[in-house]
Amino acid sequence: MSSDIQKIAQEIRIKTFKAIHNAGGGHFGGSLSAIEILTTLYYEVMRYNPENPKFTTRDRLVLSKGHAGPPLYIILAEKGFFPKEMLVELDQNGGRLPKHVDRLKVPGIEVSTGPLGQGFSVAAGMAAGAKADNLNVYVYVVLGDGECNEGQVWETAMNASKYKLDNLIAIVDRNTGQVDGCSDEVMCLDPFAAKWEAFGWHAQEIDGHATDELLIAFEQAKKIKEKPSVIIANTVKGKGVSFMENVYTFHHTKITDEQYLIGLNELEGRWKNDRIR
Repeated sequence: MSSDIQKIAQEIRIKTFKAIHNAGGGHFGGSLSAIEILTTLYYEVMRYNPENPKFTTRDRLVLSKGHAGPPLYIILAEKGFFPKEMLVELDQNGGRLPKHVDRLKVPGIEVSTGPLGQGFSVAAGMAAGAKADNLNVYVYVVLGDGECNEGQVWETAMNASKYKLDNLIAIVDRNTGQVDGCSDEVMCLDPFAAKWEAFGWHAQEIDGHATDELLIAFEQAKKIKEKPSVIIANTVKGKGVSFMENVYTFHHTKITDEQYLIGLNELEGRWKNDRIR
């Protein structure tokens, strides 16, 4: 199953790269790094229903790093939450798919996010609410590592631990880059896993591009009781496009048509090789 998800993730990566370029530019780096995380959640882990996106016992996904909306939009369209034809509206004036995710415009989006740290707080509140209502659901929240510079993240981490929110699973897309530089230079997070553990969380550290490791990590997180769980997913910013990988200036930018063709050829070449395997 994980090999199938890996191939699907590469297809989503190609579509994400195309969509951002066709929109005139955008958040390439952090969108491409989060692909396997989002694909694994929607294709294997989460419980949801596109025909009834608000049913009570669904699992919730909060994209706290709301600028990584493009791959989430594509996955939601692929899963039938809205017509694929709507994807051309990405980041267009008057369009229904804004740069940062918006729950009022897009079916399947649980929380509007953009200001970093706030989505994490809302996710913790949703998990607490689910516990209060005795709902057997999980709340998954995807953060960026640069986002973890925010004090609000650590206030929420303390709160979630205090209230033993074992239905809250955080995934940190640790691509080591942010809009203005290398994350470790802007504000070093190390020892990262130990910080989470000191705040009362169960922490795992994995390769965030390996869907088999993601699947195992999610299963392990679900077994943890009396404390929330965090999966630190080590990823590559701009994953799959050689000139973008680990280059923070591709956090948000436009690319030339020549760069687009180079990147697309790289991504499609890898996709064909994966299909052959």
